[in-house]
Amino acid sequence: MPQVCIYPKDAAQLTGTQYTAGKRLLQRIRLAYGKPTGSYVSVGEFCAYTHLPEPEVTAAINGPAATGRR
Repeated sequence: MPQVCIYPKDAAQLTGTQYTAGKRLLQRIRLAYGKPTGSYVSVGEFCAYTHLPEPEVTAAINGPAATGRR
């Protein structure tokens, strides 16, 4: 099953930053979407906030098989 939420480690790897910067980014996303502290950030919310293409983010997190090609 593909991963549908973003963790600080994922955010850091996708943006090329450190773990703490990934945590801060997710905090800013939660604040922007009015989510409570500690709630999950979906791949869609992450992509909408960072303007990264969702298929590429999904592939980077889950591997190439998650894009629907088999």
